[in-house]
Order: sequence, then C-alpha cells, then structure tokens
Amino acid sequence: MLKKSHKNAAITLVIILGVVSFLADMTVEGAKSITGAFLALLGANAFIVGIVAGAGEFIGYALRLFSGYLVDKTANYWLFTFFGYACNLIGLPLLAFTGNWRTAAFLIILERVGKALRTPARDAMLSHASHSIGRGFGFGLHQTFDQLGAMLGPLIVTLVLFLKGSYRDGFAILFIPGFLAIVSLIVASRIYPTPQDLETSQITTPTKNHTNATFWIYLLASASLAAGFADFPIIAYHFEKHAILSATLIPFSYAVGLGVSSASVLFFGKLYDRLGYVVLIITTVIAAFFPIFVFFGGTALAFFGMFLWGIGTGAQSSLLKAIIGDIIPKEKRGRAYGIYNACFGLACFIGSALMGFLYDISLFWLVVFSIFMQFLSVIIFLVAGIRRAK
Repeated sequence: MLKKSHKNAAITLVIILGVVSFLADMTVEGAKSITGAFLALLGANAFIVGIVAGAGEFIGYALRLFSGYLVDKTANYWLFTFFGYACNLIGLPLLAFTGNWRTAAFLIILERVGKALRTPARDAMLSHASHSIGRGFGFGLHQTFDQLGAMLGPLIVTLVLFLKGSYRDGFAILFIPGFLAIVSLIVASRIYPTPQDLETSQITTPTKNHTNATFWIYLLASASLAAGFADFPIIAYHFEKHAILSATLIPFSYAVGLGVSSASVLFFGKLYDRLGYVVLIITTVIAAFFPIFVFFGGTALAFFGMFLWGIGTGAQSSLLKAIIGDIIPKEKRGRAYGIYNACFGLACFIGSALMGFLYDISLFWLVVFSIFMQFLSVIIFLVAGIRRAK
C-alpha cells in the first residue's frame, strides 16, 4: 500500500498544475470567447473562421506527436511546459494590437503551438501523479481548476465589454493571468523536479497487441467525436452574424458552457473510477444534441445548447485522457498522448473547416453532420470498450 505522504504529494502536484492551468485558461478561453466575433469584425467570413479555428487546433495537436516523443526520450517535462506557456503569454494578449485577420490568425495559431509543446508533458505528469489517487479523479480534479479558469476568462472579458471596453481591451487584460501562470509554473517545477517518481509501480496492462488494438480503436472514436463537436468560435460567429446574442452575452454564453463543464469534470472523473467506460458513452449521447439548440434556437435555447455543450466538454476533459493513462504503460505515455492529440487535432481541423463550409451553405447540414459524427463516435467507443473488457 502506498504511504499517505506519497498520496499527499501526488494530490499536491495535481493541485499546483491545476492552478497553472486555471490561470493559463483564463487567458486562453477569455481570448477564445471573442476571437470568432473579433475575426468577423476584421472582415473574415465563416469559412475563414472555421479554417483558423481548425488549423490552430490541427497544428497545435499535430505538433504534440513530436513533442510527446521528445518528452518520452528526454523526460524533461518542465522544459516543454515552460516554452508552451510562454507562447500562451506572448500570443493572445498581442491580439489587442492587431489590425487585420491574418495577423490575428497567426497569433491564435502561435498559442496553439505553445499548447502542443506543453500538453503531452503536462498530461504525462498528471498521469504519474494520479496513479495513486485514481486517474479519473486526478484528471477530473485538474480539469476542475482548468475549467474554472476557462469560465472566469470569458467573464472577465464580459465585464470589460459591459464597462464599454472593446474586444482589444479584453485581449490586453488577459496578460495578467498569463504572467501569473508562468510564476506558478516556476514554483511547481522547484517543488517537483522529477514528477515521474510519483508513479512507483505500474498497473498490469493487457498484452502489447491487445493494448495497441484497443488504443487505435479508441483513437478513431475520439477523432470522430472531435470532428463533430463544434468549436466555440463558429458558434460565436453564428451568434454575432444573426444577432442571437449581444456582444456582451457572447462571451457570457461561453462562460456558461465552461461553468457547466467545470462543475461536472470532477463528478465525471469520480464516476469513471467507480463505473468505468460507460460514463463516457452516456455523456456523449446526452451532449450530442447541442448543435440543434445553438444553431436553430433563439436566446434561451442558445443558452440551453451551451449547457449541453458544457456537459460534453466536461466529460471529454476528464475522461478521454484518463482512459489513455489506464491503457498505455507509463514509459510510452508521452508518445501515446502525442499520437492521440495529433489525431484529435487533425479531426478538429477537418471538422471545423467542413462545418465552416457547411455554415455558408446550409445550417441544417452542419447540424446533421455534427450529430452524426458524435453518434458515430459512440458506436466506435462501444467497440473499444468491449475489446478492452475482454
């Protein structure tokens, strides 16, 4: 049995990394809550918004394939994490000074590059720390901090706009939490220079061939979900274009969705530790109908759609990576997270670009595509779950 002090150290590292993500996501999601509308004001159309959102996600995820490999080879978690958060600090607040959508797109993508550098290293550290406390709980606890910051960021921007500030003012104020995230990261690296030591034993895993097959099927299901799950910039573009919500309510609606997510991630994580894989299936089905409400509804239904969107986001945040931690041995986990994120990002790019294209043609087919891909992911998740249970 693990010593109590070891478990306390693991929980402490999860909490400190959670604080870092709390502050960083105030910057990231605060900016994301208005980038779609901001790009529209700079002259971008829906297809461009979809391409920028999708390309940023794709580049950010695809680069994780290489950063995850380097994390496993070097075991230098903190170096990659520092560089990643530095890109976050530099890129998004500078949107306050951009005058055209091309420069804005570059800065948005720069932040995604930073996320590519930091995420496999951070997820590997979390998988080591959560080994002794339950991976669903560990990732869920971290995501609680993450999503709280993600909710507060849009609320800060909402307040700036409510006080008659501009989108540029909203971007500028986000420098503060970005800087504090770097300071918190320095503290974490000093206290836990070798976080892999927190995983003292390896959970027995299936045979190599069985593990690989399950992982690839699971990867396909996650990619299908990523392709069909509409990112907020295209939703915000719709709210702005059709005046569904006012400029102030657009970031507030994002905060509502992220608030639901932050309130549910720890619950879903604990539920996964108790009930297992079925939790992911149920939450995916529940969230799958959000496109109907955000794209076809008025103000009230749009907020209900964001509520469902938040449930889906919360379940994905707390479960998708936790399950990989249970499938893959720890010495290959950085690489596995890199492969997972690269495929997830490619699917996000294709899905976002296609939904942007469909938006300019027919909202009906956009919604059909989104719901179909999410239910397709459910079917493939079931196949992966059955194989994993054998």
